[in-house]
Amino acid sequence: MSKPELQLSLQFADPRHKALLPRHKVARWIRSALEAPGEITVRVVDADEGRALNREYRDKDYATNVLTFDYSHEPVVCADLVICAEVVEREAQEAGLDLVAHYAHMLVHGSLHAQGYDHEDDEEAECMEARESELMQGLGFADPYAGRRR
Repeated sequence: MSKPELQLSLQFADPRHKALLPRHKVARWIRSALEAPGEITVRVVDADEGRALNREYRDKDYATNVLTFDYSHEPVVCADLVICAEVVEREAQEAGLDLVAHYAHMLVHGSLHAQGYDHEDDEEAECMEARESELMQGLGFADPYAGRRR
């Protein structure tokens, strides 16, 4: 089965991990999660920008790993994914995760949010986590939720 088309804009406001995130890999990770054609912008930011965006749009005064701004789900998935390099790096270190695998997971996670997946309640979270696990394993990474199932 062929993967949906993807128009990708990749921006690095925080370039610390740019070498770990070549365009072809980022596109592959996002495309694996798309169920329809996509127009996705990925912006890798520092903690200050991540915190400002999270505060402004979610009323939460901290930087988070990924913010998804979804504009349409069909016929084309249009979204901005904002990834905070410092948070992703810290989470990977604290959990003993490979940094590239954690970035891939955050991009898959954000891409699913861009299509309406959510984890606000247990049933939604179970469905989304199962999809993430399936996609990550399909990409050759470990199940990000192994040992942490609800």
